[in-house]
Amino acid sequence: MPSKTALLAALALPLLAAPAFGQTAPLPRIRGTIEAVDGQTLTLKARTGETMTVRLADDAKVVGVVAAKMSDIKPGLFIGTASIPGPDDTQQATEVTLFPASMNGAGEGSYAWDLGPASTMTNGTVGDVTEANGRAMTVKYNGKERKIVVPDDVPVVLLNPAADMSLVKPGAAVVVGPTKAADGTLTASRITVGENGTIPPM
Repeated sequence: MPSKTALLAALALPLLAAPAFGQTAPLPRIRGTIEAVDGQTLTLKARTGETMTVRLADDAKVVGVVAAKMSDIKPGLFIGTASIPGPDDTQQATEVTLFPASMNGAGEGSYAWDLGPASTMTNGTVGDVTEANGRAMTVKYNGKERKIVVPDDVPVVLLNPAADMSLVKPGAAVVVGPTKAADGTLTASRITVGENGTIPPM
């Protein structure tokens, strides 16, 4: 049975790969759509408009992302949520990702993210969920607590750790965190793929 640390390395939200010999540090995440697949080599159309080529490692891990809803967020559930500073010491979510039970505790904490200025990712356990003054919840992590408001248009998704390479096909929306080799080749050891038209929001 894989340890929780191993599950985090393979599946959790940061999507960062440790650089291999001769590679630089991981690059910013690429968010976009698969245009073509040639073996392990993907042609991606990034949201920035660039067309990029990324090679998946032979043992690359695939994480599926399926649509969920606010009503699926319950006290005691382990989640990850990207957010930006809001009023009154709150955070405003830009996405919420629900973790399967097998990943409870993975990546617990709050750290910088790349979905906007001052964006953070918080992985923790849901405390209260309220509707007053907009949808809001408390997230508990490492002995701390953070209040996060979830606007109506913010996507809520669920991770599918049982996904496989069958999801990696043209038209699928993806997030990858590649490394760049000395020759300029981009390689990713894991890929997050939307299922049934879902766009990974993290």
